[in-house]
Amino acid sequence: MENLLRTALIDWLRADPQLQGINAIEEESPLSASPPWLGIAASGSVDWSVKDRRGLEIRIAFELESRTDEPAADADFVEAIENRIAAFPREQADFQLVSSQFLRARSERRPNNLRGALLEYRFRLLKPITE
Repeated sequence: MENLLRTALIDWLRADPQLQGINAIEEESPLSASPPWLGIAASGSVDWSVKDRRGLEIRIAFELESRTDEPAADADFVEAIENRIAAFPREQADFQLVSSQFLRARSERRPNNLRGALLEYRFRLLKPITE
């Protein structure tokens, strides 16, 4: 389910008109895209099953890299990413999203006029009931 969630989230973020100014939205850090770009920096999962259904708690960290001197210059992108993830549909073909929660963020200045923002989330999923 972890890979299914990663793919669904990337597709969901790519479809957002407010994020069209991002040059690449990829599952991993893009190798050849110029900033700004968004990718999944890391993910991991643990069991979150219930009596009759398999479940996972998945943590995903998104990385936004931009090119700017101004600390607040990518704030609109960060806010759009947060809003889009909050609106992620609960019912998916391969799983049900039970809950999602923003955990933490980190922002840093990087060499060569780059800035990085890391946004970490927790998602709790259940497999659909099969009869």
